[in-house]
Amino acid sequence: MSMNPVDAAAKHTPPSVARRVKGLSDKTIAWLFVGPTIFLLLAINIFPLIWTVYLSFTNFKANRPNREVKYVGFKNYERILNDADIWLSMQATAHFLIWTIVLQVLIGFALAWLINRKFKGNDMWTTIIVLPMMLSPAVVGNFWTFFYQPQIGIFNYVVSFFTGADASSFEMLGSVSLAPWSIVIVDTWMWTPFVMLICLAGLRSIPDYIYEAAAIDRASKWRQFWTITVPMVLPFLMLAVLFRGIENFKMFDLVVQLTGGGPGSTTELASINLKREAFEKWRTGYSSAFAIILFVTVFGLASIYVKALNKVKER
Repeated sequence: MSMNPVDAAAKHTPPSVARRVKGLSDKTIAWLFVGPTIFLLLAINIFPLIWTVYLSFTNFKANRPNREVKYVGFKNYERILNDADIWLSMQATAHFLIWTIVLQVLIGFALAWLINRKFKGNDMWTTIIVLPMMLSPAVVGNFWTFFYQPQIGIFNYVVSFFTGADASSFEMLGSVSLAPWSIVIVDTWMWTPFVMLICLAGLRSIPDYIYEAAAIDRASKWRQFWTITVPMVLPFLMLAVLFRGIENFKMFDLVVQLTGGGPGSTTELASINLKREAFEKWRTGYSSAFAIILFVTVFGLASIYVKALNKVKER
C-alpha cells in the first residue's frame, strides 16, 4: 500500500522542525513570508519621502554637497507659491490634463460601445486599437516627432487635405498655439485604448436581462442608454479618469521626446519644471518643496475623487 505524499513528507521531517512549525499560526507564517517584502517597500518609498520633506526646509544643493546646509523654514514653499514660472507650468499641466482626459473618455467610451456590439472581425479590431498603448513612450515620441515634421510629416498633409492650407505652414511642435495641442493629440492616441478597455469591461458586466426587461417595457434605445448603460458604466469611467489623471499629472517622458517643454515654456509641464529645478539649476531644497506640493495636490485630489467614486458605486 503506497503512502500519502503528505504523510511521507511528515515522516521525514525532523521532530524539532515539526515542533517549531506546528507552534506557529497561519498568520505568523504568512507574516514571515510577506514581512520582509513589506519592510523593503516601506524603506524604498517612505525614506525618500521623509528625506524630501527634510530637504524642502533647507537650502541644500546636490551639486554642492559640502556646502553648509541651513534651515530656511517655509521660505521655499513661499517662493514657489509666488513664482510666476511655476504657475505657468501648472497652467500648462491643467490644459494637458483636462483635454486629454475629456478626449480619452469620450473616444474610449465610443470605441468600447462599438466593440461591444459583436461583429465580424471584432477581436482583430480590438487588437489593432490596443496596439498604441503597448508601445514605449520614447518610441511614440520619436514616431510622432517625424509625423509632425512640416516638410515630410504625414500629419500636415492630412490637415492640408481637409483644410486646403499649405502643408508646410503647420508647425505643430514649433508653434506656441499648436504645441500644447500636439502633445494632447499624441497622449490621446496612445492611451485612449486603455480607457476603452476599462469601459468595455463595464459594458460587458451589464446583464442582458436588464436590457430585455427594458425592451419589454418599450423603452427606446436612447432611454436604455441613459438609464441603464451610462449609470452602470459610470464607476468604470470614473476609475479610468482617476488612473489617467494621476498618470498625466506626472507626465514627463512623452512630452520631453516631443517638445522638450518648448517652444519657450508653452508645454513645460510641472514634472518638466521640477526636473529643471532639481537637475539643471540644482536648487535641491526648492525642488524638494515643489515635489511635496505636487504630491500633496495629487494625493488630496485623488482622495476626494475616490470618496466620490465610492458614493457612486454605493448607489
